This record gives sequence, structure tokens and C-alpha cells, in this order.
Amino acid sequence: MNEDCILETSKLTREFKGFAAVTGVDLKVRRGQIHALIGPNGAGKTTVFNLLTKFLAPTSGRIFYKGVDITTAKPAEVARRGLVRSFQISAVFPHLTVLENVRIGLQRTLGTSFHFWRSQDSLDILNARAQELLESVDLGSFADSVAVELPYGRKRALELATTLAMDPELMLLDEPTQGMGHEDVERVTALIKKVAASRTVLMVEHNMNVVSSIADTITVLQRGQVIAEGPYSDVSRNPQVMEAYMGTVEGTLEGELEGAH
Repeated sequence: MNEDCILETSKLTREFKGFAAVTGVDLKVRRGQIHALIGPNGAGKTTVFNLLTKFLAPTSGRIFYKGVDITTAKPAEVARRGLVRSFQISAVFPHLTVLENVRIGLQRTLGTSFHFWRSQDSLDILNARAQELLESVDLGSFADSVAVELPYGRKRALELATTLAMDPELMLLDEPTQGMGHEDVERVTALIKKVAASRTVLMVEHNMNVVSSIADTITVLQRGQVIAEGPYSDVSRNPQVMEAYMGTVEGTLEGELEGAH
């Protein structure tokens, strides 16, 4: 395995009753990059994420994380190793405060996540770090707010903070800007770029404006197979990619974007 790569797959394949959702995917995620996984609906992006985080077992192929074969590892084991997934569902406790949500994430790293009977004093030592994490995602002033009362975009920022509490080396973000208004998209995009300064990010994202603005490398899936990989400037002009997104080789991905505004 290449030392530059924190995550690598070899011929990753998953079949469901004879239907191949993912076929022979070779993925290399380099340390310190934001790597985007894109493709039309049904391309296999979520299946790849489920395979990487061990919620699905591959039919064949291998997965390596930091040089170690994790193909048969359990989800909790890969999370402990520093590969943590966020955003696939709303991963917050709605009736706890924003600070308490992040503190639970910190407790997980201490192995005390279900020790709810611990004294308040023993949990208060985590408050300073929890507050730090909230400041890092612009939620410092929301610490005492109840999570359910947060606006949607701020909830996603809280999910980012609770994921950061797990101290991931590689963060997998599943549709981080889905369902957001323009202002929230811009805020969360900036936060992802900020937290990626000290770790690696692999993200599934439909919003091409987000992908083009922050992704170092883009892998394009179609019908479960990789059809292109590289920086946005290359991928957006790839004829196979244009055809996958537009049903024609006329025009460019940028043209599709301009038409969407």
C-alpha cells in the first residue's frame, strides 16, 4: 500500500442477489486531502460508504486503512482506529444541550459512553474540550441550547463537532449539505474545509458547487464502477462523466451547473 494513502480499496465488489451494486472499485484516498465521491443516483456511492465503514461486507475485494487490512473488521473497531462516519442520519440527542451532545462524543473515546451514573464532576473535566470543539464549528454561543431547537444547518455543524470529538484521522461525510439553504451550504462547506486542515475527509456530495470549491480529488462512480478520477478541472470535462450526468457528451459539467442556478 502507498504510504501517502490513508485508505485504499482493491477490486471492491458488492452484489445483492446477483445484482452488482459496486464492481471492482479501486479507491485511493491520500492523507490530508478532501476526496469527493460523486455520481448519479444509484451509482453505488452509499454502498461504497457502507462497505468502508463495515456496515456491509464486500462480496469480494479488500479494504486497507493505514496499511492494515480491515476487510473483515467490525464497525466499532474501524471507528476506534480513527475512521469515523458522520452525517448519514441526524446523529444528535435532540433533548440534550449542544455541549452535552459533544461531551457524549468525548466520553466514547474514554470508553465511558454509557456510564450515565458517573458523577457530574467527572464529566465536567470534559467541558473545556467540548467547548473548544463547539468554537471550532462556530457553535460556541449555542452551548446551552437544546439540540432540537437548533436551525437545520447548525444541527449539521453539531454533528460535525460530535464526530470531531471521536478524534478521527479520516472523516467520512455522507451528503453533508443535503437539504440546506444557500447560506447554510456556504457555512458547512467552510467548516469542512477548516476541519480538513488537520485530517483527511472522504465525502459523498451531490452539490457540485461544494465539490468544485473544496475537493482535491474527485472519484466518479456510475453503475457501481469508477469512470473517472482526478481534480474537478479534469473530471468535469471527461466525456464519460458528462454522459453519465447529462445523457449526452455535448457540453460540460460546468454548463449543467450554470443552467441550475
